[in-house]
Amino acid sequence: MTSHTHAARPGRTSHGGTLTTGLMLFALFFGAGNLIFPPVLGASAGDHLPAVLAGFLATGVLLPLLAVIAVCTSGEGILGLARRVGPRFGVVMPLAVYLALGPLYAAPRVATVSYELATRPVLALLGVDPGGWALPVHSLVFYGLTIAVALSPTGLADRIGRWLTPALLVLLAVLCAVTIHGQAVVDRAPVPEYAASPVDTGLTQGYLTMDVLAASVFGIVVISALREQGRSSQGEVARSASLAGLLAAVLLAAVYVGLALIGRRTPGSDPSDGTALLRTASQASLGSTGVVVFAAIVVLACLTTSVGLLSSWAGYASTAWPRTGYRPQLLGATAVSFALALLGLQTILTIVSPLTLLLYPVAITLVAVTLVDAAAPGHLCTTYVWPVVCAGFLGAVSALSDLGLHAPSDLLAATGLWNDQTGWIVPTLVVGAVALVVDVRAGRWSTPASDLSGADGDVARAVAGMD
Repeated sequence: MTSHTHAARPGRTSHGGTLTTGLMLFALFFGAGNLIFPPVLGASAGDHLPAVLAGFLATGVLLPLLAVIAVCTSGEGILGLARRVGPRFGVVMPLAVYLALGPLYAAPRVATVSYELATRPVLALLGVDPGGWALPVHSLVFYGLTIAVALSPTGLADRIGRWLTPALLVLLAVLCAVTIHGQAVVDRAPVPEYAASPVDTGLTQGYLTMDVLAASVFGIVVISALREQGRSSQGEVARSASLAGLLAAVLLAAVYVGLALIGRRTPGSDPSDGTALLRTASQASLGSTGVVVFAAIVVLACLTTSVGLLSSWAGYASTAWPRTGYRPQLLGATAVSFALALLGLQTILTIVSPLTLLLYPVAITLVAVTLVDAAAPGHLCTTYVWPVVCAGFLGAVSALSDLGLHAPSDLLAATGLWNDQTGWIVPTLVVGAVALVVDVRAGRWSTPASDLSGADGDVARAVAGMD
């Protein structure tokens, strides 16, 4: 392992590098959950779809974009941001996030989801009984492809952005075009919550994609790719990362709108079943070929996400524990993910769901404070600590409720202002505002920012230097 940064490759333009990085980032974000959410909105919202989509795009696209910019603009990534809260927090929180979004939860989940949504239907189409052998074989092939793409971090943006993302976008465009052109809008009454509060419901559904957590770890892949392309200064990395993130956000928004319009045009008794809606739309528009097209979309979406998650873990872990390199960490994390994938999707969700409920409020709060800090002429102190502690405490209440310990959640629910998904937001905003006033009054607002070296900057340079 070396710590130098590769120079830009001959013939690669700066704009071309930003383009491939943006395409890569889109693919990393666009997993199976992102495929299934929008058709549900289209089928559930009725005539309120524009308002619902406005809310969904705000929290499902704009918020992750801001998270990527916050992580990349700092030049430090999530490790450096977490250290601003405190040294112990700076160790524990990033480790928990990388584990949850790597080998312990998200990486096994994409393998099992791709099996359920892609491999099983194709086997059924072929008349093959998916016995106990099917999931292990699928997972073995799936993770074999993940390793093949991610084994060398050099050129990762090219492998995803130049080849896998265009293939995914072409298949999505075909599905959206043939369905929107060939199917009439279904006259379906909106689900009550969508009719009563369309914007709020859209905001909540976009929030539930939990892509801000993903953005906090994908930032390191973006930084590594840009430094490999020759962006040496923090300013260059920040500008290029912002442009790449904007491209990814535009593509995500366009695909979400297209998938929502598919849901609007697809009949079905259960508008909350996004998988059934997409499968029905595919078969209605393309016949039996539609099953294969839908399966290919799912596999590509899950594969690119798996590559991003496991390569992020390997980059982080190989720097946190320098005696091991990128490739051993990648192979080890893949082996753990394979073993957990064999347990099945429901078991994985049961094990790690409380952890995600705890981490997501903390990650969003940390990103929000970082954006405020970036706009300040100096740096913040109390504003990093108090809101994060508040978000962590209330996230713990939600996690305990998910584990079956409902007493703290029920106590807060008695106020009429609490729910386990979004109840933390208003209290954290209030605490953050108070903390900001404290910082301003203490003079920290105008104190010159510390010149932090940035642990994730070291990770990015180390990953970019490995081959």
